[in-house]
Amino acid sequence: MRIFLVGYMGCGKSTVGRQLAKALNYTHLDLDVLFEAEYKITIADFFNKYDESAFRKIEHQLLLSTFNLENHVVSTGGGTPCFFNNMDLINQNGISVYIKMHPKSLFFRLLNSKRTRPLASGLDSVSLQKSIDEKLSEREEFYAHAKVIVKGENIDVESLSERIKSFFPVS
Repeated sequence: MRIFLVGYMGCGKSTVGRQLAKALNYTHLDLDVLFEAEYKITIADFFNKYDESAFRKIEHQLLLSTFNLENHVVSTGGGTPCFFNNMDLINQNGISVYIKMHPKSLFFRLLNSKRTRPLASGLDSVSLQKSIDEKLSEREEFYAHAKVIVKGENIDVESLSERIKSFFPVS
């Protein structure tokens, strides 16, 4: 079984992914970390050197490579479900969980983030809030197709793991 965490950047996919994998006794895989390990370049540097389109093609291939894994929680990138037919593929190959957060919550997280995020770097606070509002509005239609939707501001990982277990086949 595979669980795919989706949601806007800064919503906690990586953190929740590690915690959820531990709760389920699964392995955690972060697509962004996998990208950087495989291609020996940070995502921010890749965006600067190439472009988002090139990144999304590679990201799609990395996503496809996760479909043969068992007992994994996969933290996707914020845009992963929004390109190609990725969200449909995610739902066909596992349980999708949308970590949904209010735009203001995302704003404060991203404003205080220590991680470099290519689509948020260099933005002042007004531009950052505008970018979040616009992108989240575009991406929500993809995220909303997740099989499980949880409020990201205060996730109870134990209760989330119980919800996810309800999707497991009875043996």
